[in-house]
Amino acid sequence: MGDAKRRKESLGESYGRSEPVFPWLPGWTKDQAARFVALSTRGAWLGIFGLVAFWVTVRFVGPALGWWQVMD
Repeated sequence: MGDAKRRKESLGESYGRSEPVFPWLPGWTKDQAARFVALSTRGAWLGIFGLVAFWVTVRFVGPALGWWQVMD
């Protein structure tokens, strides 16, 4: 008998299910929490790069193309 079959027999109904983050909060599993962290981290980096691109445009690109003048 393979290890997976033994595990399935011993765990029964909960075999293959992800463990919840909080037992009193149904629906939020550890897998979902990890995906949320990865997605929010990616979103934060996109926001940082977007802010840097906006700043470079306002500070350097716009004045170089004559769109506006920077008043130091």
